[in-house]
Amino acid sequence: MKRFSGLAVVLFIFIGACSSERNTFTNRAFHNLTAHFNAYYLADVKIKDVENQVFKNYKEDFTQVLPVFIPIDSATIQQNKEKLDSARELSSKAIDWHRISKWVDDSYYLLGKIDYLQAQQDDALNAFKYVNSNSKDKALRHQALISLLRLYIDRLEYENANFTIDYLSKETEISDENRFELFKTLAYYYESRADQNGVIGALDRAVAFAPDKKEESRINFILAQRYQREGLDALAYDYYRKALDGNPPYERSFFATLYAQQVAELNASKDLRKVRNYYDGLYKDPKNKDLKDVVIYERALFEEKQGDIPLTIDLLHQAAKEPGSNPRLKGYIYQKLAEINLQEFKDFRATKYYLDSALTYIRETDPVAIAIREQKTKLDQYVFHVERIQLNDSLTIIAGLSPEEQEAIAQNFIQAEAERLIAEARAQEVPKNSNIFNNLLAFSGKDPGASFYFDNGVAIQQGALEFGRVWGNRPLQDNWRRRSAIFQTTTQPEQNVGSGDSLASVENPILAGLPTLEGLLSNTPNTPEQLSKLNSELEESYFELGKLLYFDFKEIEPSIDNLETLIRTYPNTIRKPEAYYLLYLAQRDSNGNFEQYVGRLNREFPESQYTFSVNNPDAASGNLAALESSKGYEQAYNAYYSGQYQQARQVVKTTLGEYPLTRNTEKLLLLDIMVTGKLESRERFKGRLESYIENTKDEALVKLARNMLKPLLSSEELAALTPVDSVATDSTQLASNKEAENQGKKVPAESPYKLNESQTHIFVITLSRSESEAAKNLLGDLENFHANNFPNARLRTGNMNLNPENAIYIISPFSNAEKAKEYYLKFSEDFKSEGFPESSQTNSFFISIENFQTLNKTKNTEEYLDFFRTIYQ
Repeated sequence: MKRFSGLAVVLFIFIGACSSERNTFTNRAFHNLTAHFNAYYLADVKIKDVENQVFKNYKEDFTQVLPVFIPIDSATIQQNKEKLDSARELSSKAIDWHRISKWVDDSYYLLGKIDYLQAQQDDALNAFKYVNSNSKDKALRHQALISLLRLYIDRLEYENANFTIDYLSKETEISDENRFELFKTLAYYYESRADQNGVIGALDRAVAFAPDKKEESRINFILAQRYQREGLDALAYDYYRKALDGNPPYERSFFATLYAQQVAELNASKDLRKVRNYYDGLYKDPKNKDLKDVVIYERALFEEKQGDIPLTIDLLHQAAKEPGSNPRLKGYIYQKLAEINLQEFKDFRATKYYLDSALTYIRETDPVAIAIREQKTKLDQYVFHVERIQLNDSLTIIAGLSPEEQEAIAQNFIQAEAERLIAEARAQEVPKNSNIFNNLLAFSGKDPGASFYFDNGVAIQQGALEFGRVWGNRPLQDNWRRRSAIFQTTTQPEQNVGSGDSLASVENPILAGLPTLEGLLSNTPNTPEQLSKLNSELEESYFELGKLLYFDFKEIEPSIDNLETLIRTYPNTIRKPEAYYLLYLAQRDSNGNFEQYVGRLNREFPESQYTFSVNNPDAASGNLAALESSKGYEQAYNAYYSGQYQQARQVVKTTLGEYPLTRNTEKLLLLDIMVTGKLESRERFKGRLESYIENTKDEALVKLARNMLKPLLSSEELAALTPVDSVATDSTQLASNKEAENQGKKVPAESPYKLNESQTHIFVITLSRSESEAAKNLLGDLENFHANNFPNARLRTGNMNLNPENAIYIISPFSNAEKAKEYYLKFSEDFKSEGFPESSQTNSFFISIENFQTLNKTKNTEEYLDFFRTIYQ
């Protein structure tokens, strides 16, 4: 009974201590113990585990200055959602169930950390502010303020960040742990503001409070990188050596050793053979098998400093082919190749394609990728027009040949393509192993060099190609079958020996993508409409290329060449006045004969705005000129409608003389023509309207001018105008119809997507993880589908993860929505692939580049499908 009574007393005390309503010593002790070692401890462990996962999953890019903080990867956070949800639940229980414990504020801080990791910034902000305002624990308040400071920097709220920094600078008794986080966060602040000295100063203070050797090693490496870029090689060397302490990861050790050697000796050494031997040694070291691309890349940068550009390019190409552990480095290699081709050779085309390759390796959110995309905008336009000129020029020449000559060119092209594909396949073969054991195995099909003919796929394909070229597509039969075939009454159809079709018909995976003879000949323009379209595109491209080269690339001579080709080849082009004006500017800049274009403009286009400009070279321009010309137009307009035609003409002439090229110029010119209709002859009025319609780009003004012109035309002229000028006269109507059609397409309410049919589009196939695994041959079947149905479209296929549940396959590029829709319809009708579900075929869609960026952020395909079905189906 005594024992039972004692147990009952203990149980009664325990039950009483569980209450969070009574604030006694026993209750507080119980709740402090359980809140700390149950809820808070477990939640903290889970959060730290997720933070460690973020750190482990992040691939450090040692070729660039390391960031102060490891970026938080949303994919890793999403993968650990259950763990963070569990930590949130435990922290909430510590607050709700143990309200009188001293771990409540700490649990609120953990909730803020969880919100921060899950990018719920407003909730994190409130949690950190609450802890700072309510906690009596000074260290915890400092911790919350430092986290608040980092959040302000993330949000670029520098005024709030400055206030927080000022407040913390006046605080005392800051623990060493918090001092480390504070100085590190200060370094992050200066990093976001591109203040190099500030970052170095803050990290120099932080390293003294580093909690362990690994963290200290990483900070020392960042300091070394920054000192090296500031040209302080001696300091950089010291910090690279310090970065080797603390047993850092091998890759960081490798880069610290490499860069230390560079700043200490390689950059200053005059013994080039010694430096090159050093790089050769690194390359051959088996420990560096995953870093060979780095070694070659660094060697290329060294050779560039020596001025050996050809060797630099060769090394960069080699580096791009070497295996490596950091995909982003390939992007930097291609970016360097683009830079060299631009600066050394002015090869804009190669620059564009190298930058395209760079973007496939660099994340789209990376500042480097953003800068590349901006640089590429004009390069894309340049390459588009250059390649269109090359293609259309070739097609125009081929169109002038006889059918026999066209067929011969097509066959030669197919043959050359086949030989190129065979040569590429041979180049990729593993070199023959001379090992005597492997030679003995050659006849068993196990030789990696495939020395036996029937083990060598390329040899077989080359033989099949040669057989097809000489004998055609013969059936496989032995001698006795050929002899018996003599007595058969039926005969085989004669083969077209050496034709492109026979080459393509050889069953051969390497040659599967070869175009057919019929396909090539069908693309040859033969009708007047096709030739007219080619010449229209050529005319546009010569003009646009001339403008790009002059204004954007500052390449005057090539600009002059393209514009003069335009005028020489298309003397009646409507772009002639502007081309004359651009040639005037280019010749003036190059001290050429610019006066000839002043004369031509005055003779051929006396009423053009460009003529006014060359006659008044010192006229004002810019926003102020546009504003003043608007006032002049308003004054002339009022004078015209009040019947003061001479005054209206005088105001127009004065305004055009002072401000010849503004957004009001074409309106002023049309108003001057309207004055002509009141003061001069009918023929003069008609002639000026016709000239205005040919040379004006504003469709609304052209339509207005056409309406003025129609009453001046005779019935015969109207009848003659309709068939000849139907495309030109109805262009405004077509444009307005297209605009009306687009306006009829209503974007779903609150949709984040925009309608832009002229923008580049891509085609997207969405699959779940299981569907993606089942459709094993999808990429290969897509390539075959493109080769058979879109052989000249240069479509590219790739795949990526949209989110943890779905993978997407992307086909690109399509120049506009119309082209993408053609592909969509053909794909929906004809595409088949083993394991590819029909539901995914139905849910495939095309999307503009701008809208795809939005989709990539929201990850909500159903939301875009609503938009797609409303607009495009």
